[in-house]
Amino acid sequence: MSTKRDRAAANAEKSQLHASAVVIAEAGVLIRGPSGAGKSSLAFALIAAAEDAGLFARLVGDDRIGIESRGGRLIAYGHPMILGKIERRGQGIFEIPFLPAAVVRLVIGFAGEDELPRYPKPDHDHIELAGVTLPFFRVRQDAAAAGLALAVLADPRVRRKLL
Repeated sequence: MSTKRDRAAANAEKSQLHASAVVIAEAGVLIRGPSGAGKSSLAFALIAAAEDAGLFARLVGDDRIGIESRGGRLIAYGHPMILGKIERRGQGIFEIPFLPAAVVRLVIGFAGEDELPRYPKPDHDHIELAGVTLPFFRVRQDAAAAGLALAVLADPRVRRKLL
């Protein structure tokens, strides 16, 4: 039987993010950044690039992502009202194949040019979400989504986390 403290601690580890999430192979990828940064475009491009490379790829969710810590792993799940839907700016909402949830193994964050240090600090490549520390990969906000997707999939640090 759980106590009020146990339930409160469990609820504290759940939250909603303004983000997108995809699955590549078996790894969940959470994409974070400010509104209009290109999260949806990168999610769509990652799915296309992964499929072109012969990898399994699916949308988990776009715009609103729930996260929850379970057993030391971060679970991302799409919002039930918009499962399988992704926005392509200027084109509308598209329905695509999806998975309702995924274990996140990598977080991608958008950054402006002035936010990408030439010599990053040693801890720049990790982020903590809901008490789980994950690899963090920064990408430039002003780059084209298709090029970013290819660069992300080609980066050896990312490939180790995904494959």
